[in-house]
Amino acid sequence: MDRLSAKMADVAGSGQSRSVGRPVILALVAAVVVAIVLLWRTPASPGAPIASGSAAVSSSPVATPSSTGSAGQSTSPPPSATGSGSPASGAPVGGLPPLRHVYVLIMENKEYGRVVGAQDAPFLDELIDHSALATNYHAITHPSEPNYIALVAGSTLGVRDDGVHDLSAPNLFDQVEAAGRSWAVFAENVPLDCFRGGDEENGADGPGKYARKHEPAISFTSISRNPPRCARITNFSRFDPEAADFELIVPNLCHDTHDCPVSTGDDFLKGFVPRITGSPEFANSVLFITWDEGSTNEGGGGHVALVAVSPLARPGGRANDAANHYSLLRTVEDAWGLGCLAESCSAKNLAGLFAPR
Repeated sequence: MDRLSAKMADVAGSGQSRSVGRPVILALVAAVVVAIVLLWRTPASPGAPIASGSAAVSSSPVATPSSTGSAGQSTSPPPSATGSGSPASGAPVGGLPPLRHVYVLIMENKEYGRVVGAQDAPFLDELIDHSALATNYHAITHPSEPNYIALVAGSTLGVRDDGVHDLSAPNLFDQVEAAGRSWAVFAENVPLDCFRGGDEENGADGPGKYARKHEPAISFTSISRNPPRCARITNFSRFDPEAADFELIVPNLCHDTHDCPVSTGDDFLKGFVPRITGSPEFANSVLFITWDEGSTNEGGGGHVALVAVSPLARPGGRANDAANHYSLLRTVEDAWGLGCLAESCSAKNLAGLFAPR
């Protein structure tokens, strides 16, 4: 380099033509560029980041950004029952807000006036004060089972009794899976392993009686004869508010007030509802509490209550439009862009229970 520098100085000082100095300078620049390229292409030592373009690629896994709850659990959507990964991003329609989870809890056999404002249901009364209430909501028919079927199929499918039925028809569980979402049924006292019997007492989750007529998923052969699908029907000992996008909750015959007083059902709700509302993911979710049928024939199956418990609902709000179990089904369908089933296609959803968007 000393000789090259001396030569360059000599050329510059001697007044020789620029045609002599320019090749030397260009040669020097070219040498520097070659050196840089060689250094850049030298393999990195083991464990060192490897450059690609202008940014290094980290060897650590990169997680998709998602919010976390207070317990540090990811609130990114869980895998669906079909293994298709995260839920479909079907936008809500019909004025509904985006909903992360939808919970439907069904009580039994009480007219609207028997539970709304009842002295023996103080917890429910307080819950209604802070939630939204459908005041003109009706069951479809009598007895119990066809109402449960209607709520998930958009039709009673010809069921007119509380017997054991094996049905073959599209249903809400199919819709949820087809959209890449997940579902679960939590039926108190139900035996595990795809139990298809009628009734059962004193399960792993405590004393009480399970009745198949109150659990509609098992009536569909596409579920009852498919072990991975019917395994999604489980009891309260495995209850998890973050287990699935759609969760159907069926208390036993005492806790749902079928066989026990309203006060017993109110005590049950007082203990169970906070398990849902206390979940970190409940901020963008809704719990619907309704009754399968009333004691009159008003509207087909009696005037019953429906309460929407949600941070997204209108606190103390009242929706007076005529509605029924098909309206509740349509609400779930519209919230996730699932389409509609049978009678739910002509039903109006329950968007009036939610705060304006």
